[in-house]
Amino acid sequence: MQGVTRSQGFILLGKGLNAAVCTPFACFDTQYAVEIELSLEPARLLRKIAAMIRINRTLAIREDEIEEQFVRASGPGGQNVNKVSTAVQLRFDVAHSPSLPEDVRARLILLAGRRIGQDGMLTIEAQRFRSQGRNRDDARARLAELVRQASEKPKIRRATQPTRTSQQRRLEDKQRHGAIKKQRRNVAE
Repeated sequence: MQGVTRSQGFILLGKGLNAAVCTPFACFDTQYAVEIELSLEPARLLRKIAAMIRINRTLAIREDEIEEQFVRASGPGGQNVNKVSTAVQLRFDVAHSPSLPEDVRARLILLAGRRIGQDGMLTIEAQRFRSQGRNRDDARARLAELVRQASEKPKIRRATQPTRTSQQRRLEDKQRHGAIKKQRRNVAE
């Protein structure tokens, strides 16, 4: 097969941005990781790909673009809530992120609403769970979902004319409804 390289239990399929690194357990499409050099050995390449938050087939955010801060959570948790910083404040610089195309960036700023500050930083707070790891995963999943929603292009509505049959049906329904209301009137004799 053309473009297949085998090394240390890994298989590298193709070249350039259309390549994929496959292990016995999974395949990673290097199209998500534009800055990854394919000259790296497969183990380092896998680590770099894994260090990205995958949004969809064509979009991924590098982990070094995300800033996480752990703070004390409010709410239930017993003694744990006073001792351990389990809540996560995830910050992502939407305005200056090299991972986001301009159209996605504009839609993300609109979608984020008040979660985005004047400086273009998106802040997501996660404190649903009692463990730091689950809150961290929750915050990252919410970021990924928000960016995924922003990456979907809105469908353009095309104006259409109602068909003649639908117009006739609408008028017949109006006449039928009017006749019913007419029957409800008091008969004056």
